[in-house]
Amino acid sequence: MRLTLAAVGRLKAGPERELVARYAERIAATGKAVGLSGLTLKETDESRARRPEDRKAEEARALRTLIPDGARLVALDERGKSLSSEKFAAEIGVLRDGGQRDLCFVIGGADGLDESFRNEAAIVFSFGAATLPHQIVRALLAEQVYRTISILAGHPYHRA
Repeated sequence: MRLTLAAVGRLKAGPERELVARYAERIAATGKAVGLSGLTLKETDESRARRPEDRKAEEARALRTLIPDGARLVALDERGKSLSSEKFAAEIGVLRDGGQRDLCFVIGGADGLDESFRNEAAIVFSFGAATLPHQIVRALLAEQVYRTISILAGHPYHRA
């Protein structure tokens, strides 16, 4: 299953970008053994619209151009479910085992995701109730995808 991360905003050079790149390399190196491809990062600019609703709608249109045809969505949203690493891995495994070809993780802009993404998503996932910078969410997601691969492979990286 091919993995894509589509996000609003661009990671600048720095530790967050380096951390995402490091986990993307690990995912590419280990994911094939469990049927998951590398994590492709696709970014779009933040909307400059004045109203939050207009920004979210404009960003949604831009994000949709980044999503592979037929991909199932995992929406990252503060109102989503907070899943354990094991449960997150199990959910990804079910999609993979069901023959899903593409899975796209979607991170919205500062105002969040357009409601349509939450409605369409196979999983609406949250890293908790705290508001986190989008750069940090990308790094956390990349680590969780790598941890998912470790869990699915029975690797000792995940020691729970």
